[in-house]
Amino acid sequence: RRRAVGRAFPLAPAIALLAVFLLGPVIWSVYGSLTSAALTGPGAANPEFIGFENYTTLLTDPDFPNALLLTVIFLLASAVIGQNLLGLALAILMAQAPKVVRSFVGTTVVSAWVLPEIVAAFACYAFFSQDGTLNAVLGITGVEGPNWLFAYPMFAIILANIWRGTAFSMMIYEAALNDVAPEITEAAVIDGAGGWKRLLFVTLPVIRNSISTNLMLITLQTLSVFTLIFVMTSGGPNQKSTTLPLFAYFEAFGLGKVGYGTAIATVMLLIGAVFSLIYIRVLKPGKD
Repeated sequence: RRRAVGRAFPLAPAIALLAVFLLGPVIWSVYGSLTSAALTGPGAANPEFIGFENYTTLLTDPDFPNALLLTVIFLLASAVIGQNLLGLALAILMAQAPKVVRSFVGTTVVSAWVLPEIVAAFACYAFFSQDGTLNAVLGITGVEGPNWLFAYPMFAIILANIWRGTAFSMMIYEAALNDVAPEITEAAVIDGAGGWKRLLFVTLPVIRNSISTNLMLITLQTLSVFTLIFVMTSGGPNQKSTTLPLFAYFEAFGLGKVGYGTAIATVMLLIGAVFSLIYIRVLKPGKD
C-alpha cells in the first residue's frame, strides 16, 4: 500500500486539476439542470431547486426527439463512419505510398483540421451555398445544383464535419500502424493471408486499443460541434439540422431557460458516456 501511494503521489496535482476543472463543472452543470435558473425574471435572481422537472419537460418536448435523432445521425455518419473509416483508409494508403504523396496528402488533410473552427465553418458555407464552389463546379458539367444548405442540410454538415475532423483519426491510426510489429505481418503473408485478411485478422485486432481511443475522442468532439452547424445552417431550415448543442443553446440563451438548456447539455453528457462504454466493451483487449 505504501508503494502504491508513493507511485500515485506524483499524480496528485494532475488529479486535483482534473477534479477542479473537469469534475467540478460537470457536478455544477448537473445541479444547474435541477434548478429553474433563467436569464430573466425570478429564475435569474433566485433560481429554485425544482428536481427533475426540467427532465420531465424535456421528455414531453416535441422538439427533443427530433434533435436527439439528428444528433445520433450526425454522430454516426460523420464521426463513427466518416472520420473513423476515412482516417483509417488514409493511414493505410499513406503507409504504402511514396514520400512525396504522403507529404502532399498529409498536408492537405491536416490543413482542414488546423483551421480555426469559425474559418472552417465559413469555408464550408461558401462551398455548399447556392452560389458556392460546389454548384459552380457542377455548373461546368451542365448540372444545376440545388441549395444544399436548404435542401440537404444534414448531408452538408455531415460532409463538412468529415472534412474538418478526418485528419485527427488519420494521425491516430498512422501512429498505431507504426507500432504493428513487422514480424506479425510477415507471418501472415507466409501463411497465405491476402491484404483484406491481414487487415481484418491481424492489423485491426492489434490496433483495437487505438480504435477504441479514437472512437471515444471523435465521438466527444462531434457531440460538442456547434460553430460549424450554427454558421452553415443555424439549425434550419425548420429545425432539420438542429442537433442537441444548438437545441440547448436556443433554449438557454434564445428563450432564457438556462436550467432547461443545462438539462439538455447533461443528456449530451450521458450520450457520450454511453458511447464510451460501448467502445470499451466491444473493443476491450481479449485474453489472447
